[in-house]
Amino acid sequence: MVGRLLVALETGPHADNTIVVLWADHGYHLGQKEHWEKFALWEQTTRVPLIVSAPGTELQAGATCDQPVSLLDLYPTLAELTATPLVESLDGESLVPLLRTPDSETGRSVVCTQGYRNHAVRTDRWRYIRYEDGSEELYDQLNDAKNFHNLVGDARYASVKREMISRLPKVDAELHPEENYNRR
Repeated sequence: MVGRLLVALETGPHADNTIVVLWADHGYHLGQKEHWEKFALWEQTTRVPLIVSAPGTELQAGATCDQPVSLLDLYPTLAELTATPLVESLDGESLVPLLRTPDSETGRSVVCTQGYRNHAVRTDRWRYIRYEDGSEELYDQLNDAKNFHNLVGDARYASVKREMISRLPKVDAELHPEENYNRR
């Protein structure tokens, strides 16, 4: 249906001034890794489909991008595409350069947070997870896409671990005093 929508848009009167963004909820575990829900920091639960179609990006139909991006990037992307001034205090980076050249390598990482002080950092190859209790996980996404082989204790990956740690958030938001958080 997405293809039909885009074809109808391209042949209609608003093709030159309409941006289409399609994304979905994150994944779900059905017993994998002894986990039964979607609230986790592994690849399967944090990865989402993201499709952007925008006039002026000159992107070939069906082009894909393998660089890590975040849903926080949607705001600066839409702001750039619509020439809307940015609120500088918000996170995210415009995806317009990747829309124009999807095979570019950005070298960037994105962070996903689940609960209090539980963060995952994802680069184009690695996923590093640190939990509030100090436990850690490191996965090679090229060779272990489902995150079954934790490499954090393997000395061969010590430099990767250090690099990923350097990309963790430097400041954590404080807990709201009236909320009862599940601190896993």
